[in-house]
Amino acid sequence: MHRFQAVVLFFGLLTLFLGHAPASPSVIGGTSWVQGDSDVLKEFNKYFRKYKDPVERVEAILALEDVENPQVVKVLVKLIKDKDSSVRQTAINVLATFGTRAPIDALLLRLAEEKDSVLRAGILEAIELGKYHHDGVATTECLADKDWRVRRAALKVLGNLKNMELVPLIVSLALDKENGVRTACLDTLAQMGSKEVLPLAQAALLDEVWQVRSSAINALGKVRDLGSIPLLIATMENEQGRLIVDLSMALDQLTGRGPIKNPATWRSFWDTYGDRYKLPTDEALAKLIAKREANAAAYKVKEGTSYHGVDTPSRSILFVIDVSGSMEDEVTEKERFKDGKYPSYSRIDITKTELARTISGLEPYVKFNILSFATDVEPWKKGLVSANVLNKSSAASWIKKLEPIGGNSKQELAEVGFGATAAIGKGKTNTWGALATALSIPLDPNQKKKKKDKYSVDVDTIFFLSDGRPTTGYFVKTEAILKGILEANELRKVVIHTIAIGEFDKQFMQRLATGSGGVFVDLGR
Repeated sequence: MHRFQAVVLFFGLLTLFLGHAPASPSVIGGTSWVQGDSDVLKEFNKYFRKYKDPVERVEAILALEDVENPQVVKVLVKLIKDKDSSVRQTAINVLATFGTRAPIDALLLRLAEEKDSVLRAGILEAIELGKYHHDGVATTECLADKDWRVRRAALKVLGNLKNMELVPLIVSLALDKENGVRTACLDTLAQMGSKEVLPLAQAALLDEVWQVRSSAINALGKVRDLGSIPLLIATMENEQGRLIVDLSMALDQLTGRGPIKNPATWRSFWDTYGDRYKLPTDEALAKLIAKREANAAAYKVKEGTSYHGVDTPSRSILFVIDVSGSMEDEVTEKERFKDGKYPSYSRIDITKTELARTISGLEPYVKFNILSFATDVEPWKKGLVSANVLNKSSAASWIKKLEPIGGNSKQELAEVGFGATAAIGKGKTNTWGALATALSIPLDPNQKKKKKDKYSVDVDTIFFLSDGRPTTGYFVKTEAILKGILEANELRKVVIHTIAIGEFDKQFMQRLATGSGGVFVDLGR
């Protein structure tokens, strides 16, 4: 018999004799990992500090995926404070991939012991992403952290646990001084389905911050209670802009009557039936919604502003328009645009014409702004302005002057020595820069955060039109852009409608719209 086979047979017989199952991996805390995990960690500790390129550093961290050794927690938590944002986020993502209890428990223990707010927030994010089951003790202690980002992150973790015994602790943050914590409190209680959210959300309908009011409205729609209906109707009668959509959706979730945006219709309904109305059961509601979706066209009511077929009642709108070099190209599906009375079939002429028409039709009470972008981002105004006759005239003049930067015609100039005039290098597609500017996000996530966060933005609706894949900017990969924008927008709650024309990344544009509650429009190539 081969020597190795004899050894295996010996240990197998020994195991049977002792009455234990085979335990070839090391075991700690009831969880096991193979020796190879320790070897990977040794190699990581040996070589990681030598890597200077962010790509190499990220790849090294990703090599720790599937390593179930508790020691990986110690290694990765340190990187949550790394100077490079991609390294920080990758470390958090890997901390969220554990499948066994030993590293999960090590992460929870580290949270309980950690006092640094930045590390606490990062650990909580990993716990939330991983949806790790735990008793919540270490997380609830973070509800008193001085840093609002930690308090918010702790609330999001508790939402995953759905432990009703923790509701009183969550409720204690309903009047937190930070807007982002108040919204997270309402969102968490609604996610848990707790009736405790009802009085809090009803009171928050009068909050001075529109993002908090939005969370309150959504909470009253999710946690269904008859008493919320008259309050939501009264709120709709006094609210305006984008929140009318939220209110109509909440009332629809309660009654199944459809996302009706006319407060007079709801008032008439409640005055007639309110004294004897009963909420439909969940089953009855599902049937009502299914029937309505089968006849969706009958419920489409155009009101407010419409851009490329997307309607919005918003009164705070930002138009973000691509003017990169490829916008000079003509659309190939000309049949779709033949009745639009455009100056030409170039993407830029179609875009400019539709934008000018939309802005000319804005009501005076609407506030708006425009950003054009290629390599650089250029705003029309510093902030939102009223859609009065003067501003609309000024916008029309500014739109008329928009031209693609560095397109094919400019390439010809560059080839004969007029490179500066052609501005070839300025004609790339800086998608990250455009969206980050629109949402008041730092263009460089590594820069130190200002004491006063700018997430309480005035704009509540963005129309984002682009014809190409990102080619320049701090983030170029669409996954990185999506992650950064959608995470930042959790606080801002801005609806982003995306309009794509030309050689675009359809999946990216769809996910950007869907992730922010917006609509995706495919204008064709």
